[in-house]
Amino acid sequence: MDILQTIVLAVVQGLTEFLPISSSAHLILVPVLTPWEDQGLAFDVALHVGSLSAVVVYFRRELGAMASAWFRSLRPRGGVSLSADARLAWAVGLGTIPVGLAGLASRDLVEGWMRSPLILATSLILFGIVLGWADARRRGERSEFQIGWREVTVIALAQALALIPGVSRSGITMTAGLLVGMTREGASRFSFLLSIPVIFLAGVLEVRGLLGQGASVDWGLVALGTVVSGVSAYLCIHYFLQFIRRVGMKPFVIYRVLLGLFLLAVFWRPLAG
Repeated sequence: MDILQTIVLAVVQGLTEFLPISSSAHLILVPVLTPWEDQGLAFDVALHVGSLSAVVVYFRRELGAMASAWFRSLRPRGGVSLSADARLAWAVGLGTIPVGLAGLASRDLVEGWMRSPLILATSLILFGIVLGWADARRRGERSEFQIGWREVTVIALAQALALIPGVSRSGITMTAGLLVGMTREGASRFSFLLSIPVIFLAGVLEVRGLLGQGASVDWGLVALGTVVSGVSAYLCIHYFLQFIRRVGMKPFVIYRVLLGLFLLAVFWRPLAG
């Protein structure tokens, strides 16, 4: 790897991890559009660390309040209901269970034939249209603090669909949030909070794989990738929340459909052959 490849991949990861446009679709495009070889597992771990650091730093105040409230909720007092921060902390934790179980149960399937470019392109288009429909219908007014366990369950089950390449974890959770009556910003913020345990668990799995390899690592490029991924992810979260408040999801829906059609055009002939 060189510095240009490091920066490009880090920016792609940092942006697409949180935008509803599928990081897997963009990472598969990089080797198609460039002569670069696979970046290796160590760099993948660095990109996850950068993305995770960004969302933790951005929501540091909320996470601090949630952690404190969650620990207090472990010592319940009679007649005292959970605080909003405690409920949100439990929602994020419980919302991670379905995707974790689904990932363990279907890992070989997901890493095998489901990574087909045809599935990737179809998922981009289909779930992009669903996102557009969810955003265009009459939206609710609830924030991430105002959803109940039924809504959390729906979003959690939807997140498990993100194991299908092209669906987009952020895209499907935002879609589900809109469908259960959340505002655009509320659905997005809850999606970002849900990403923390998911990215952490994915990073742990990659670290386990990395420890099993004996390949040398260029720690300078790894550090650069971590920083660039973190900065781009932080800026993405910040400006995305402002953008959807004013504009909505329509630009991302159009982009997903066009990207899906582009992938079909690129890969259809090889697949047909």
